[in-house]
Amino acid sequence: MRSSNPVFSRRGFSRDGHAGFQAGQPQAGNPYAAAPTGNPYAQPQAGNPYAQPQQGTGFPPAAPPQTDRMTMDDVVSRTAMTLGTVVLAATGAWVLNVGLGIALVAAFVAFGLGMWQAFKRQASPALIMAYAVFEGVFLGAMSNFINQYAPGAAMQAVIGTMAVFGAVLFLYKSRIIRVNARFARFAIAAGIGYGLLCLVNLGFALFGAGDGWGFRTGGIGILMGIAGVVIASLFLALDFKQVEDGIAYGAPREEAWLAAFGLTMTLAWIYFEFLRLAFILNSGD
Repeated sequence: MRSSNPVFSRRGFSRDGHAGFQAGQPQAGNPYAAAPTGNPYAQPQAGNPYAQPQQGTGFPPAAPPQTDRMTMDDVVSRTAMTLGTVVLAATGAWVLNVGLGIALVAAFVAFGLGMWQAFKRQASPALIMAYAVFEGVFLGAMSNFINQYAPGAAMQAVIGTMAVFGAVLFLYKSRIIRVNARFARFAIAAGIGYGLLCLVNLGFALFGAGDGWGFRTGGIGILMGIAGVVIASLFLALDFKQVEDGIAYGAPREEAWLAAFGLTMTLAWIYFEFLRLAFILNSGD
């Protein structure tokens, strides 16, 4: 599991329609053995970047002890740390009444740090926490600004984000939605298309076209916001799949940081879309 967000994952999904961890089942007690197709934590021949052949033998080393494998507790604790940092930074930006100029700078820095971590081979806790700080500053400043024109928008966005998280988790755990290769391809294509559309709209707005193509206000803005929430929800399901597969196949404990990173990015995206929707609806624009 390179990243819990498949847009940035080097492994993606395997040809059999499952996530990169899950084509076949691990052997009992040793998910690193036997090289089942699609398990990146099996032998080097199966694409395991963590198993290096022992010198002079050509065989991978013995599986690491159980304590070195990622667990759900690891994912929960790291996610709590990153999300907690986002909340603390956002609260500070709100209380200090950080301006939109600083918020914009923080957004670009957070994007740069996020992309840096996304393309790294190893998880960097310091880099991920720095991303969380700048993301929090951006979200806090924007929440404060929007809340002045649409009182209660920030709380509505928080409630909406929690509701989406709970709903997607329920749908995923009950297997009402099935995350496979087709699901991933659709989500990634939709995400790329949505991102490009938003960038084009922003470009038109920055160069004197008012609100660009009108994708951020009025009825079209509401539809775009709903589309953003839906697409981000698809990525949340992909995050859950990557976490589940990483645990099932004995991913190294450090991968929990990447899981936390992916979940934090997706939840921040959902929150921002809800924040913008609340602004449009409450402002009567």
